[in-house]
Amino acid sequence: MPKTSSNSVSYKCGLAAVALGLAPAAAHAQLATSPGTVQVPEVSVTAPVNGPAKAERPVKAPSAAQQSSTPRAQPRREPAVMVEKPKGSAGNNEPAETLAVDPATVSVSPTATTQSVDTIASSVTVVTAQEIEAQQRRTANDVLKSVPGVNVVQGGGPGALTSVFIRGTNSNHSKAIVDGVDVSDPSGVNRSFNFGHLTTFDLERVEVLRGPQSGLYGADALGGVVVAYTKKGEGPLRVEALAEAGSFGTFNQAVAARGSVDRFNYAFNIGHFRADSVPVTPGDILLPGTKALKSNYDNMTYSTKLGVDVTRDVTLNFVARYIDTAFGFQGDSFSFGDFTYRPDASRSTQDTKQFLTRGEAIWSLYGGRVKNIVGINYTDLSTKDFSPTAGASFADGQRVKYDWRSVVEVSRGVTVTAGADYQIEKLQVPALVAQESNSGVYLQAQVEPVRNLFLVGNVRHDDNETFGGATTWRLSSAYLFDETSTKIKGSVGTAFKAPSLSQKFQDFPAFNFFANPNLKPEDSTGYDIGFEQAVFGGRVQLGATYFHNDITNLINGTYDPATFLSSVENIGRATTKGIEVFASADVTDNLRLRADYTYLEAFDETTGEELKRRPRHKATLSAGWKPTDPLLLTASVSYFSTSLDYDRPTFAPVTVADYALVNLAADYAVNANVSLFGRIDNLFDKSYENPAGFEGNGLGAFVGVKLRN
Repeated sequence: MPKTSSNSVSYKCGLAAVALGLAPAAAHAQLATSPGTVQVPEVSVTAPVNGPAKAERPVKAPSAAQQSSTPRAQPRREPAVMVEKPKGSAGNNEPAETLAVDPATVSVSPTATTQSVDTIASSVTVVTAQEIEAQQRRTANDVLKSVPGVNVVQGGGPGALTSVFIRGTNSNHSKAIVDGVDVSDPSGVNRSFNFGHLTTFDLERVEVLRGPQSGLYGADALGGVVVAYTKKGEGPLRVEALAEAGSFGTFNQAVAARGSVDRFNYAFNIGHFRADSVPVTPGDILLPGTKALKSNYDNMTYSTKLGVDVTRDVTLNFVARYIDTAFGFQGDSFSFGDFTYRPDASRSTQDTKQFLTRGEAIWSLYGGRVKNIVGINYTDLSTKDFSPTAGASFADGQRVKYDWRSVVEVSRGVTVTAGADYQIEKLQVPALVAQESNSGVYLQAQVEPVRNLFLVGNVRHDDNETFGGATTWRLSSAYLFDETSTKIKGSVGTAFKAPSLSQKFQDFPAFNFFANPNLKPEDSTGYDIGFEQAVFGGRVQLGATYFHNDITNLINGTYDPATFLSSVENIGRATTKGIEVFASADVTDNLRLRADYTYLEAFDETTGEELKRRPRHKATLSAGWKPTDPLLLTASVSYFSTSLDYDRPTFAPVTVADYALVNLAADYAVNANVSLFGRIDNLFDKSYENPAGFEGNGLGAFVGVKLRN
């Protein structure tokens, strides 16, 4: 499969991307720029005088949604999440009390309010900065690979199109949000976002919310939502710098300055990721006389997060992110000798520039019991492709979005969220400019009718100027048994995937491919049910969740042999179902083990065939060990079973062999200001392809140093 962008003039790339859905999804974020200072209606927090904050309810049920292998004894280096405890009666205007909460114990994405993870019914994985740093993951691609229920496919090393499949749904059914901003590309065939472009140097946390989520998030959340937050400045000036070098011509650097002064907080980050010698092309698909060319990738990311408390009740926030990448790779072109697509003898290139920003105002009333958030987002994503056979192409996608959200604590145990948003998307390519608007309104209620029973329900209606209206909803519940440290949970919901501007308006007449302006949204209904159990005082946790999704009106490619014309239509149906199982154990305060296993069945209901690029079995075993105070060691073993795929030269169905990868990492704190680190990826140099026709990275060794004031 070619690695050019979805905007390439190559018919193979365009049609394949439409038919297979190999692109991340669009998003309509309703979240503030940070999980930051938000209300926590579900867990009442008290702050004893001259003592640390503690929960009134003893947390006995497992916090199992977190994907963490770092041991208890590992000190946290990322900022705590700040939450507010309302004071006084409902009519009291006393200021709320701000408290620090361990960021690994809360989640924001399921309800757009900060919740303790032991009260959440939805399946959500929280990966904190501590875990990212411990395992030395440098891109979102690396972070997401270990998440239960998620399969990540990267077609050709760093910088190549990275697709995320959540619970067997298409990769364009996964929403992507960074600091409350929709990061999808309006100019992509599937409104895609390349997760491989998102580096982790400035990330505070990544949350992966699984299951249909359109009731809160709007279009495109059929499989789930990936939400990333960057670090916020707090306290005295903190300066950090990192340098890393290693295999595949890797040379990474990052520098950050964060802090706060009086009412003003700030964070500035610069990250550079480079890999200039990555083997990608298998020798057996090359034509005689053609050499395998290594890919190269260069990513410069600049980001900032600013906030100011104008008054005790009014806060202004601003975030911005600029990504500038250059990707060189061995693309494909049609070979008339054997009527297949074969790797080119010359290098192709892809340059991207992505700018995203959000400004918001937060107005708190009645001691924090009412919060009003008004924001505006802007994104501009441009892509330039050059192929020695297809020539040059250019595409630009822009989005402007306005949103309002109000969170009201009606009474203890009852919180209502209402919101609305309006956005305009624009696609610009040579000889075509297309745009459309979408408006949405939603309502959500979070209720604890009796102690330890948590209910959440939401409903949303979207009105699109092209395809009309869509109404979606979601219900979830969880109950905690304090006596047995057990949580049972379940949820059911609907979602829809809006057709992209490219699918509706972008023709490729040179290849007899024509868009379909009459496309309707793809629809999904899904549910899950499961339990989580803590034993030995919470030192051992385990659980399992069964999930099921039915997807209809899938947008598939069509071909008329009589007219030789191709297009896309709503003709597909699919079913995905499976089980996610986990177990974790604090063997000692210095040693933690975690195991995850996902069993997946994903079928095309129109053909009865298994869906491509969905391994039936995925398992991960990770460990974190702190043998001495300065030293942290982590290890992971990941197994992926065989899966169906498309042959790169012929597009015929093939089976990708199973494989297992072993990764090791070590971090040694020389002192409070200097840390030395190193890691080995693919320790046993396992040869594998994911996807078919693209070699995965072999044995890689990396070392570096991190400095902090």
